[in-house]
Amino acid sequence: MSVTADHLPPDAPGVPHVLRDPHGIPQLRAADHLTLAYAQGRATALDRAWQLEVERHRAQGTSATFLGVTAVEWDTFARRARLADTARRCHANLDPETAAWVGAYVDGVNAGLTAGAQRAPEFAATGLRPGRWEPWVPLALWLSAHILFAGFPGKLWRTEVARHLGDAAIDLFAVDGPATAGSNGWLITGERTATGGPLIAGDPHRIAEDPNVYQQVRLTCPEYDVVGLAVPGVPGIAHFGHAGPVAWAITNAMADYQDLYAERLRRTPTGVQALGPDGWADATAHVETIEVADADPVQIEVLETERGPIIIGGLPDGPTGLPANADGPPAGSADGATGGGLDRASTGSEGADSGGLDGGAGDRPAAISLRYPPRVRGELGFAVLPALLRARTVADVDRALDGWAEPVNVVLAADTEGGLLHRVAGAVPVRHRDNGRRVVPAWEPGYAWQGWHAPMARAEVDGIAVMANQRGLATPYGVEFAPPYRADRIAELLDAGTDWTAERMAEIHTDTYLPSAQPLLTRLAGLDGLTPAAAALRDRLLAWDRRMTADSADAAAYATVRHAVVRHLAGQPPLAGLAGPLPYPEVFRPWLALTSRVGFALNPLLAGATLPELDRDAALRAGLEQAVADLEPGVVWGDRHRPAPWRVPAGPPEEFPGLAGDHDCVLSTSSVPGVTDLAFRVPVARYVWDLHDRAASRWVVPFGASGVPGDPHHRDQLPHWAAGDLLPVVTDWGRLGSTTDVPGFGQVTIRPVDPVADVELIHSWVGQERARFWGMRGLDRERVGEIYAYLDSLDTHHAYLLRLDGVPVALFQTYQPEHDPVGECYDVRPGDFGIHLMIGPPPPDGVQPGFTGTLLRVFLDFVLSTPGRTRLLAEPDARNDRAIARLVGAGFVPGPQIDLPEKRAQLLFLDPATRYPACPDPATAEENS
Repeated sequence: MSVTADHLPPDAPGVPHVLRDPHGIPQLRAADHLTLAYAQGRATALDRAWQLEVERHRAQGTSATFLGVTAVEWDTFARRARLADTARRCHANLDPETAAWVGAYVDGVNAGLTAGAQRAPEFAATGLRPGRWEPWVPLALWLSAHILFAGFPGKLWRTEVARHLGDAAIDLFAVDGPATAGSNGWLITGERTATGGPLIAGDPHRIAEDPNVYQQVRLTCPEYDVVGLAVPGVPGIAHFGHAGPVAWAITNAMADYQDLYAERLRRTPTGVQALGPDGWADATAHVETIEVADADPVQIEVLETERGPIIIGGLPDGPTGLPANADGPPAGSADGATGGGLDRASTGSEGADSGGLDGGAGDRPAAISLRYPPRVRGELGFAVLPALLRARTVADVDRALDGWAEPVNVVLAADTEGGLLHRVAGAVPVRHRDNGRRVVPAWEPGYAWQGWHAPMARAEVDGIAVMANQRGLATPYGVEFAPPYRADRIAELLDAGTDWTAERMAEIHTDTYLPSAQPLLTRLAGLDGLTPAAAALRDRLLAWDRRMTADSADAAAYATVRHAVVRHLAGQPPLAGLAGPLPYPEVFRPWLALTSRVGFALNPLLAGATLPELDRDAALRAGLEQAVADLEPGVVWGDRHRPAPWRVPAGPPEEFPGLAGDHDCVLSTSSVPGVTDLAFRVPVARYVWDLHDRAASRWVVPFGASGVPGDPHHRDQLPHWAAGDLLPVVTDWGRLGSTTDVPGFGQVTIRPVDPVADVELIHSWVGQERARFWGMRGLDRERVGEIYAYLDSLDTHHAYLLRLDGVPVALFQTYQPEHDPVGECYDVRPGDFGIHLMIGPPPPDGVQPGFTGTLLRVFLDFVLSTPGRTRLLAEPDARNDRAIARLVGAGFVPGPQIDLPEKRAQLLFLDPATRYPACPDPATAEENS
């Protein structure tokens, strides 16, 4: 069955309110799995409409229609790589249940996009109007977000290294690449924790984006109750989740599962052909037009061989990313980079022919194809997502992940029954070793795929398990891995204690020790011939504690020296051939920039003997002397090391807090040594999953839950994230609020009372004559604050303030009757839930008709959105005729009168199925109960 917007409009019964915790994190509940998926899609559209539409257009290769010429490079790649077509193919292969679930999410997105777009100023600024999502779009977003995860552009770099420096140098730069995603993750078994329950913690490192690439969320229905980090635009919780009895987390396995093939193409009278191991074979070809805002359209020829789509180059007599009316390369391109700019082309006997590759060290191929598993297999592993939500044990998680495809991950999981899991999940092809190292010739038989690695590697967990993209469990599947610095440091810190708690995990997350500084400092220690100033700076760094704290002047000095050394090393003649610009599309430039490559590979370059022509000591001396001149007095690391998030459109500059950490710290905040100290890759979330008590779990993200500028939750987590703090995962439904837009009435916000911040307002209300039935007249401010602080400490009683368009208008309270004196006066049924209400003073211009009834209706919807509340109870003072009439008008049925210590009360009960009969709305002056 499919849940559609027509069947479930946003205000229909059964579509839950978007409940939110104090930081605006959506917590969604529904009566069934599909309605919950709909609610997740709708809530995401309300919070992230601009982000969703940007990502949809990027996945479809249509972002230049509103972003202009700067987006043409990406759109060209997305279309040539056939991202949208691959997503359609993968969606067509989904099983019916998973397809219905994804479809329900898409219906929710479509239901919320218009309202979400009205909140997001970027739509008006760019002239973009929200579109309509197709059922396959979430798969396209997933593929677009992860197509570069395996770092296939690194094969272009290694091919160029071999071309300019020889095959022996091909691994000279073999470290965590400048645009590769990474993560930290660790599991601590119960023997090493204070509670006896396992802990799973970590932080994914990705390009900093605003809004954030991960979205905190809670998803609850009768089948499951999961908190975790979702990818906006994709249903469920894939990477980091806590389902109560089981929790899981991942890091990038650094697996190599995408290949680049040099292709020989020719155009014949009947079409295009490509040379493969068995000779010439037909390829597909068609022309697409990229519409560009404020510029001419661009035509590209989309080609695909038996290996995969052509992503670089093509045939010389077809469109190669040029404006439709142009004769040459686009302005600003490097040697025609959008079309490939490749330097070998000749004419074959049967038409136009593109040249080839002589093994990697000769001329560049005129066309390169990309082979990647989702295109080959027609699957992304989306059936795993609902299976993970339903998981109750490690065995369930393990079984689900057998179907995972993209990207390839290392997984940790633990459950409350003692189950532990440490494994690799994903699809990795079996093929020749050289496929992982460079561009390989398509026409030679040894480079074809020969099946898939299975089963994937796993390991036993003994006390702790650490995953930080290092060489280890995933070694059989990769080529380049992250240096072991982060993994070794995490293990060292964890081994130092046996009473770990969720709260203490921040000690690990925020560790700033930089072990990778030691090789450079050791080389500096042996230098001679330095000026006194340079020697003094060297000696200062040798005494430094190696910690990249935000307030450290020594950390800033180290970064200044490193920056200068990198630039001097990159400028030496032996590396001149790699200085570029290399003739490949701009989208691959992060993998092909010499200075950043030297910066990330500084330690192996200084230590290696592969390239003896490099004068390493000269670069060190020159760098140290340069740093003396460049170092600004009083500057600390946080002055220079700030987030630099990717935003569309870029917008005005924004001042972000200074950050601690560095690329190889556990607190991994990556700048580009030799280029900039700004942090482009950061921990895009931090989490701790506590298997003893989920309510003790912690998390935080940069920026906030909302993607809407100006929203109270757009930036409210930023100071916590920058400081390394972790926020509690709220699991008490009574501490949640909601926001509802009521047509013709206004925006009604419900949030829990803050007993400190709200006491002045509440005291002013309860002391008035109109609030005599509330029973708090005559109490001073301090006593009122004590009462609401006590309520705030209870799990069974809660108080909420209601605001209409930001103005406080009502106070509501809820309670569980079995934990209240009321429960001693009647037979409490399972599912009974009590309420009190107090309408605030009317504004000077009065209230509109239906004011109280509308507020009550919104609040009852909020209360009843929690499953299991089968009957509501109210007990106003028996003399309060107006309040009783209002409740009866809302569907409550009078019961007996009871005697409570402070009043004689009239019990009224509401069956949720009978609420909201037509009724007049009495005056509001004395409806407080």
